[in-house]
Amino acid sequence: MPVAQKAVVASTSPREFIVRHLALFAAAALFVFVLSLTYGLDLSPGLF
Repeated sequence: MPVAQKAVVASTSPREFIVRHLALFAAAALFVFVLSLTYGLDLSPGLF
């Protein structure tokens, strides 16, 4: 791990670290959910 990255990790509290990662995980899950909703949707120029 680079020194600069160690400094960033060390300066944050464990609670903030966990909350940030949970938020990133939730955002990734939401992104995958939205992608699954658009699966098979015709997004060709003729649709608009």
